[in-house]
Amino acid sequence: MPYLPEARSATYSARICTPEETLKRVASFLPRYGITRVSRLTGLDNIGVPVWSAVTPNARSIVIHHGKGITDADAKVSATMEALERAIAGSPSIDTITATQASLELEGRVVDNLVGLIAQGQNDIADDEMLTWVRARDVLSKVETWVPYEAVILDRTPEVVRFWQSSDGLASGNTLLEASFHGVLERIERDAETLWNIANADQRLKTCLDPRSLLDPVIDGLVSKIETAGLELRLFDITSDIGIACFVAFLGSASITSGSNSRFIDVTKGSGAHLDPARAAIRAITEAIQSRLTYIGGARDDIYPETFERPLPQEVRNYFNAEPRPLPPLKTVGLGPLEDMFETVLKHLETASVASVVVAPLTPPDFPFSVAKVLVPDLENPPGERKRRFGARGISKALF
Repeated sequence: MPYLPEARSATYSARICTPEETLKRVASFLPRYGITRVSRLTGLDNIGVPVWSAVTPNARSIVIHHGKGITDADAKVSATMEALERAIAGSPSIDTITATQASLELEGRVVDNLVGLIAQGQNDIADDEMLTWVRARDVLSKVETWVPYEAVILDRTPEVVRFWQSSDGLASGNTLLEASFHGVLERIERDAETLWNIANADQRLKTCLDPRSLLDPVIDGLVSKIETAGLELRLFDITSDIGIACFVAFLGSASITSGSNSRFIDVTKGSGAHLDPARAAIRAITEAIQSRLTYIGGARDDIYPETFERPLPQEVRNYFNAEPRPLPPLKTVGLGPLEDMFETVLKHLETASVASVVVAPLTPPDFPFSVAKVLVPDLENPPGERKRRFGARGISKALF
């Protein structure tokens, strides 16, 4: 049976060092940020793709964090870094100032009040309103930009918040560049999935792709493991006008289309974006596998008991009726050194009329790793309790 070759892990990564080296870099920080244990979950399912878990008992957001990968080392570092991301985002070490937007602009500072992230039921920011701001940088214009502190952090302990808080665009890496690159890709992925969901059902079904048509040995290995486990995979090409490959994967039992009592948790989903279509597809497929283990484990604190009782929506069931089409190989865009790939992604965003990509570092520069919040106001956001569900791209997609 095809396997997931250990030797290929590095060729699928945009990191400056091995996952083992990353774990060494961050090991001493785990107690500091309340991460008490990291464990292997792979054996709870019969697929055999590595999934790990990290636990942060006193977290300001969720306690249980999961990670996936081609190898155990990949999955272990994925879970560990996600736990660090969220712990650090709950109380980041960053410079802030308290001022009005008007006074900052009067001083010549560039300000983005992130109106698209205002929480449901909250007022927009007034020019003369005192607010806490954090220093960030627009990597498109290369200009220092100040954004609301509350839009950058991830702290679920307050009962009332002014801004919708989310892990969307929250990313980590061995360097700030790594974190920024992966944060931007996540924002592109979430935008693409939002636009895809706005399309009508027939249009979505037509984007179903045979994963083996990507001609990648790791994808072939993943598909074989899924089939051996008696499961069905549907992969959809959701690439948007930005031109960076994006996929969404749905994973369910082979009887999902005929079972009348299927539950919401019987189908799991994953998505991914990358300059290399194969890497994007791998991310989507492994995330769907990880999501399945999240339900099997049953410990994640943002999954409520009623989730396990919900019936499977017919719309989701219909995805498994989609006929996978063997497509010609998708174009791999601008692979190379991380700096070059990051610039390629930024150029694609500029071409799509994205005005700013704001990166807010959340860790001190002397840390051996970086966590950052990436904000791309012109891109669509995933579902959430925001005052504005869609931005201009989503509204345009819905109308035309």
